[in-house]
Amino acid sequence: MFDSFRKYNKIIMVFLFLLIIPSFVLFGVDRYQGGGQGEKVARVAGTDITRPEWDAQHRNEVDRIRQQAPTIDPAMLDSDAARYATLERMVRERVLAAAASKSNMSVSEERLARLFAADPGLASFRTAEGKFDRETFIRATGRTPEQYEASVRADLATQQVSLGVSGTAFATPAQAAVTLNAFYDRREIQVALFKPADFASKVSVSDADLEAFYKAHTAQFQQPERAKVEYLVLDLEAAKKNIAVSEADLRSYYDQNAARFGSKEERRASHILIAVPQGAPAAEREQARKKAEQLLADLRKAPNTFADVARKNSQDPGSAEKGGDLDVVTRGAMVKPFEDALFALKKGEISSVVETEFGYHIIQVNDIKPAVVPPFDKVRATIENEVRSQQATAEFAKAAEAFTDIVYQQPDSLQPAADKLKLTIQTASNVARTPLPGATGALASRNFLNALFAPDTLERKHNTEAIEIGANQLASGRVVQYEPARALPLDEVKDKVRTQLVAERAAALARAEGEAKLAAWKADPAGASFGAPVTVSRLDPQSQPLPVIEVALRADTGKLPALVGADLGAQGYAVVRVIKNVPRTPPAPEMAKQETEQYAQAVGGAETAAYYNLLKNRFKAEILVPKPADSTVAAGR
Repeated sequence: MFDSFRKYNKIIMVFLFLLIIPSFVLFGVDRYQGGGQGEKVARVAGTDITRPEWDAQHRNEVDRIRQQAPTIDPAMLDSDAARYATLERMVRERVLAAAASKSNMSVSEERLARLFAADPGLASFRTAEGKFDRETFIRATGRTPEQYEASVRADLATQQVSLGVSGTAFATPAQAAVTLNAFYDRREIQVALFKPADFASKVSVSDADLEAFYKAHTAQFQQPERAKVEYLVLDLEAAKKNIAVSEADLRSYYDQNAARFGSKEERRASHILIAVPQGAPAAEREQARKKAEQLLADLRKAPNTFADVARKNSQDPGSAEKGGDLDVVTRGAMVKPFEDALFALKKGEISSVVETEFGYHIIQVNDIKPAVVPPFDKVRATIENEVRSQQATAEFAKAAEAFTDIVYQQPDSLQPAADKLKLTIQTASNVARTPLPGATGALASRNFLNALFAPDTLERKHNTEAIEIGANQLASGRVVQYEPARALPLDEVKDKVRTQLVAERAAALARAEGEAKLAAWKADPAGASFGAPVTVSRLDPQSQPLPVIEVALRADTGKLPALVGADLGAQGYAVVRVIKNVPRTPPAPEMAKQETEQYAQAVGGAETAAYYNLLKNRFKAEILVPKPADSTVAAGR
């Protein structure tokens, strides 16, 4: 059916157009919009979060993380657990926003103004005249200033909700001590280990035992499904290769940006500053100006005394003691009035009095190093790469449309798309449904692998649709050869079965021996045999297994010494002799204060979590998709 649709798709599309347009006229567009919202994945206060919103938010978070950590494993970001963690954060943000709105929390204009004034990131969008560059801000952030302001307002309002709880949490030193002392608790112990390896020689297994174990654990001896695949990746680098750049375009770009490819003009300068605050009274500014003019008059008579005059009179603490020396200065390093005067001077000249926001300056140019512009041929490769990069985004959009169409229209091969867009078909063997350790690129994308193993792709060996595997990255693949999962014959895995069965029975013998010794040593402590005493704690386990630490700390300290047993599972069994409780050394006052503060923070976090759960119930927040098994790990990142 799908082959027929692909073959006659233009005819079918004309038919559908003629069929659908009259229905829009008769029933209106609104009737069709209700079902196009996307699957509902969560709900807060009666408002739904849809799968497209979830997908878009996760893409934004992934892009942000990739910018901050380019070397991060893509599989970590593309897992079901990571996606679910994004949805949980979306729900949390909406719950807190609903609570803020319900409580009429707002942010004053004064607070917002102070916040923006102190933000160094926003300062970078101000011109030399102090005006805010709106267009640059929109290009850099993808948002208008009004949208950014609304986002900050919402964030600050929701912060008030949680800070009302976490910001008021406290703990007394006595409360902190109860928890911290338990955490730092120590015991002096001796351990007798009963290791399975010591009992392996006592285990004998027959062929019947192996067959029975194999049948009971067949799932452990399966070869997972795997596939040999070929695939294409379209990204910005691939798109750049298809951009045609003429020699005239390259030379024009060079002429317009020649200064960027060389070194800027450098000037070594000195100055004398008579400082005066920008908002000082007119009389004070006039007095400062007259002093500067008097110094200038003296310098005109004796230019060689500039350094001495600067040491005695300049009020710039950074350069006065160096005779006013500012070292090397390039354009853009100084405020505009100072820069204009400096770069208008010739070597050895002294400026007139220059007024800036810092006061009044006298400037002398000591040396000039002219700008150096390399010849076109020397920077041609750099220019070509920059020109291609600037056009790559637009070219990628066009290529992505062609890529998407070709892999769908010609589903039996990737070669047409490869030929059209000058891409290389890549191959991979032993590909599984989930990313293998160390996988990169398309093979690390869960969405791409899901598409590869979709029924239509497997059965028909068709191309997948174009799958987004990252920012400005699309992939399409097809399965060349497929092997379904199968249980390996006993003959192929007999050694593995034997190893597991012997290990299991040896661990059982070790456990039985350990339990028997525990009972015997309790009855006759003199017959016990232990290793050297060690002092252990949760922070310093001394290489002891965790179950040993747990049973030692749980032993009744009122009845010491005591014997307890610890089941180590596949590692055997341990009999632990708890000799004595070792009190914690009291921390220094500063450390004790720091620990109490950290404990108070933990209390605040627990109270905030409890308050959030209360708000979730109040605003009827619910996630409508199942939670993946490994979501706890992702949430902790």
